[in-house]
Amino acid sequence: MVSKYSVSLAKIIKEFSLESVYLPGDPADIAISSGDVNRPGLFINGFYEYFDADRIQILGKMEMAYLEDLPKDVLQERMNRMCALKVPLIIITRGSDVFPELLSAAQEHGVPVVRTKESTTNLMVAMIAFMNVELAPRITRHGVLVECYGEGLLILGDSGVGKSETAIELVKRGHRLIADDAVEIRRVSNKTLVGSSPENIRHFMELRGIGIINARRLFGMGSVKTTEKIDMIVKLEHWDPEKVYDRMGMDNEYTTLLGINIPSLTIPVKPGRNLAIILEVAAMNNRQKKMGYNAAQELLANLGMPVTPTPTEDVREWDY
Repeated sequence: MVSKYSVSLAKIIKEFSLESVYLPGDPADIAISSGDVNRPGLFINGFYEYFDADRIQILGKMEMAYLEDLPKDVLQERMNRMCALKVPLIIITRGSDVFPELLSAAQEHGVPVVRTKESTTNLMVAMIAFMNVELAPRITRHGVLVECYGEGLLILGDSGVGKSETAIELVKRGHRLIADDAVEIRRVSNKTLVGSSPENIRHFMELRGIGIINARRLFGMGSVKTTEKIDMIVKLEHWDPEKVYDRMGMDNEYTTLLGINIPSLTIPVKPGRNLAIILEVAAMNNRQKKMGYNAAQELLANLGMPVTPTPTEDVREWDY
């Protein structure tokens, strides 16, 4: 069953500095669960088919100019019809005056009305991006998320394998921590996953033998970040002498997370291996591959050996 997420009207008002014209209650208790927005031009023109009443309705300069020219009785009928459908929110852009007919219909049916001086197009673009993040499908996984050379690395592995210690070393080397222990992962588009930390444990880390530390207070504001795109998954595991690990990097391995394939690596851990440096190299190498360069393929070409990239890449479903 797919979970249904929502964002409070109070958070939307704060994010976009909206002016409250009419609120049927405390905005913190009013939940908006649709990330789609709509300009109801056809609806106010009298075409009511296929109108999606679950969407946020935006009345821009064009809609307000058209409504102004309508006879008062027609204007009242159109506003009553739209508000009777219980649309979640009506936003008036460019600071336009609110028609009494709209205000009375909103009050009668309990529909929130807010206003902004922002242009319609700019508001719609920002609103869609904001709602896509707030309402995105999400999961929480045990791991660490760091930004390394601009690449978001999701570090996974069994408890005690050294995830937090590796993250601390990366922070000491100038990289940034996003989340430790619990990583909240959201699918914000068909190609992008964004990770963040739950607010109540943000910037805190657990180090065995030391205890709880606050990375932001110890290393400064430059050592932390609130969110980051997940570019690669790194799974740390204890070294298994019986297992054959990839030594060339010719084949591309992916892990499917929330329906998106993310490049992934399995790094064996044993004494003497500097994991921070290894992850730095992995981040830079992943960026090179995205730019079209593969060192293993160039080496084989230099040796006169055939370069045959794997046609079907190894894709693993999320299973840990």
